[in-house]
Amino acid sequence: MDNSIIFTGTVKIASELHLNESELSWVSNAYTITFGGFLLLAGRLGDFIGRKRIFLAGLVIFGLSSLAVGLSQNPMQIISFRAIQGVGSAILAPTSLAILMDNYQGDMRMKAISYYGATAGIGSSVGLLLGGWLTSTFSWRMGFLINVPFTIFLIILTVFKIFDKNEPQTTKIDFLGAFFSVIFALLFVYGITVSNMLLIILSALILVLFIVWEHSQTSPIMPLALFTNRIRSGAYIARFTFMMAMLTYWFILPQIMQNHYGFTPLQAGMGFLPLTIVNFIAALYLPRLTVKLGNNKVMVLGQGILLAGMLLSAIIDPRNGYLLTIGLPMILVGIGQGWLLAPLTSAGVEGVPSELSGAASGMTNTVHQIGGPVGLSIVVLFTSNVLGNWLSYYHMVMGFVVAFNALGLGVLLFTNLGRKK
Repeated sequence: MDNSIIFTGTVKIASELHLNESELSWVSNAYTITFGGFLLLAGRLGDFIGRKRIFLAGLVIFGLSSLAVGLSQNPMQIISFRAIQGVGSAILAPTSLAILMDNYQGDMRMKAISYYGATAGIGSSVGLLLGGWLTSTFSWRMGFLINVPFTIFLIILTVFKIFDKNEPQTTKIDFLGAFFSVIFALLFVYGITVSNMLLIILSALILVLFIVWEHSQTSPIMPLALFTNRIRSGAYIARFTFMMAMLTYWFILPQIMQNHYGFTPLQAGMGFLPLTIVNFIAALYLPRLTVKLGNNKVMVLGQGILLAGMLLSAIIDPRNGYLLTIGLPMILVGIGQGWLLAPLTSAGVEGVPSELSGAASGMTNTVHQIGGPVGLSIVVLFTSNVLGNWLSYYHMVMGFVVAFNALGLGVLLFTNLGRKK
């Protein structure tokens, strides 16, 4: 919901807080960078000192920072508090998945992870509708302030309903590895955003240093054993390209709907209703489809359908209006997203021992969060010179969306072809 408010409420946020184009992009990027950068550390902290304790800490950070975002009065405040909110989210996302893995086994674990993955897609879609409604009816601030009572309710539920099933590990925490991962994410995305090749090269060097360091650690923040499984590695790459495409998709469509179709923020949110409804229905049928076809085939199928929907939106002339250009292709996008995200989640934690479940959950969420700003930054970099021509801008942005999805399909076909599971 918070991310969707940043998209559907861009015009109002920029006007009220006097944000320029660069500052507005950093309201989103600050959150996603800290979210992605701290995920590995957060996932491992759950392994080391207990998931319930870490989960509660994440709820407190998320709730307080949401309150601060809702009360922000200038660009520096909203960007800073969004970055802190990302840290809270970084704790919640992998820890919740690891808690599910601790509490369910066998077929029940598969169902739990499927529903966990499905809620991410459904939540993103519903959030666009709810965010648009809150922005239009009340204020963009309400979408953040409403997190406070939600967080209090979740803290109460966590205290009484969640119990640690994992044995905390008595080992030294890899803080230097966590530092490397955060700095890499920050420099890489910022370097792309400001078109600074020196920062991009520096981030690549830090990535190499990070991998070398992790190889030498007995309890690394990112165990390299996670990448020895071909299915898992393919799922990480495909999830990265999925978010490169989807964040760009969610970024461009509200702009087109509001600036060229005359939609209000609420109507722009409702414009995602075809995706939301179909996504929800597809997710309901996912468990039985997975039993019939297997997780890996469902991944490939979902990615293929998603690519088809994006391709239709890319080739249709946007002057034909919302229904033909966006609404109808969204049906395919909703099916594809509903049948892709949960299987990618399941494949990302496939076959990991319980002592590494937090690390696997952290990696799954890391590629999810870093992929989005990387994709969006690449698109902003290459499309800034055609902003004056909205038709060319739309087709170029959607061309990138299609390319990102095609890359994901290629990776899944390569890593899953001929595999049974």
